[in-house]
Amino acid sequence: MNRNSEVSGSNLERVLRSGEFALTGELGPPKSADRNNVIEKAKYLKGNVDAANITDNQTAIARLSSIASGVICLEQGLEPVVQITTRDRNRLAIQSDVLGAAALGIKNILCLTGDHQSFGNHPDAKNVFDIDSLQLVNMLYKMREEKIFECGDVIRNGKKGRVAEPRIFIGAAANPFAEPLDYRVMRLEKKINAGADFIQTQVIYNMERFRQWMQDVREKKLHEKVYILAGVTPLKSARMARYMKENVSGITFTEDIIRRMERAEDQKTEGRKIALEQIEELKKMEGVHGVHLMAIGGEKSVQGIAEEAGLLPRPPAVTG
Repeated sequence: MNRNSEVSGSNLERVLRSGEFALTGELGPPKSADRNNVIEKAKYLKGNVDAANITDNQTAIARLSSIASGVICLEQGLEPVVQITTRDRNRLAIQSDVLGAAALGIKNILCLTGDHQSFGNHPDAKNVFDIDSLQLVNMLYKMREEKIFECGDVIRNGKKGRVAEPRIFIGAAANPFAEPLDYRVMRLEKKINAGADFIQTQVIYNMERFRQWMQDVREKKLHEKVYILAGVTPLKSARMARYMKENVSGITFTEDIIRRMERAEDQKTEGRKIALEQIEELKKMEGVHGVHLMAIGGEKSVQGIAEEAGLLPRPPAVTG
């Protein structure tokens, strides 16, 4: 990551560079061409987060394009973090999409592998996985910094054409909880070395393990090389907690969270309380530069949670 100068001009980058504790949200595009669905969700997030992730065929289900949804968000005054997965595209298609996204004003891209197609509504679809998320990060870095495509060609029209590389803030994901645990920090370091500017982590339901991961990160001084945003998702019920524990790969729960949810008279309120407690600890944790708040279809709740967590008002959004 280049900590010396601005690389993209994105609002998220400027907030992180300023030293402010950043807040990103998430917006899931609809399973239709209904742009009003995106507009409605964007209204709840605008002004309450510094940027919002736009998921890319989340859970391997066909949805409105993340790039198209990101442009709609831009029109509404909400800065997008467009997710791009390697599941559906080869390197040729990805580089084309990155150029298109940049030309349309998108300045943040999160690099992901993507959920396997067998989990979605087209289980027989042919997967691609031409490259993995680590290679995707490095490909975007070379496009931005070296001004070349993966094949080595310069990003310009003809030998005398103007070089017009995408100026993007490059994000990657990290899972402090997946097995083998000893590999987690090594994987993070590889993504940093590949060119990641910021990291968003898997949702945290095991603060003890996250504390240990951050200690390992600090020991290698990786928090000085990349901006880390910790993932938080408010639980809505004990049933949701049990389902995620048993069915979502890479997520671990401590027993106290499960017990709290099961014993609570108002489980949704208890889930929100747990999330607020986590955010308060994360705000004080060395090396954590912000929170990625994933409300999972609950965009309406983001403002209230951010307000209770002392994260509002957000720094004034700056574009250009």
